[in-house]
Amino acid sequence: MTSVLIVDDHPIVLQGCRRILEDAGVETVLEARDVVSGYRSYLRHRPDMVIIDLAMQGSGLGGLPLIRRIRSRDPRTRILVFSMHSDPMIVARALEAGATGYVLKDTSSDEFLKAFSQVRSGAPYLSADMAMQVAIARTGARDNPLAELTARELEMLSFLAQGKPYGEIAAALNVSYKTVVNVSSQLKQKLNVRSLAELIRAAVQLLSAAPSD
Repeated sequence: MTSVLIVDDHPIVLQGCRRILEDAGVETVLEARDVVSGYRSYLRHRPDMVIIDLAMQGSGLGGLPLIRRIRSRDPRTRILVFSMHSDPMIVARALEAGATGYVLKDTSSDEFLKAFSQVRSGAPYLSADMAMQVAIARTGARDNPLAELTARELEMLSFLAQGKPYGEIAAALNVSYKTVVNVSSQLKQKLNVRSLAELIRAAVQLLSAAPSD
């Protein structure tokens, strides 16, 4: 019996994934619409496989720490990232966090099922094109500013790209306002910008972010 947990904040995505998986013979499909409920559902049900969106409303790139938390509980858990983020450095970060495979949301249902089947069997999955991009990005990581950012800094960058004010970011990440200011200063140094406005522009350009995945 196969059980799958899908963590995504878009009802249409959840519905579509459920339909594809059930048509493919998956017996149990669980759903969660945010990082917190996703982790709780994982602990409660211990599914065979988890499908995770990286960016959800209120959590920036919260899928990254969720992957690490699940991996720390059980390194054998099969995790497939299903995301709109195509930047190879973000893909690399997800794999480093513990994802078994990565597939883009604009892929075909056949490609999604191929990724699902491969990850379910315990084998890693990346499309040939994405694998090449990730390899090139890792080789030239020094030229990519995202390669130097921590997971927390990537989360902050995602929120800034969405135009979130510091206070809202602090509440969403459950940290102090001062922490957000400090991380923002670190980001300015790493991205070589001077003002908050320049930092926000850099965030949008680097992540090509929509309000959410």
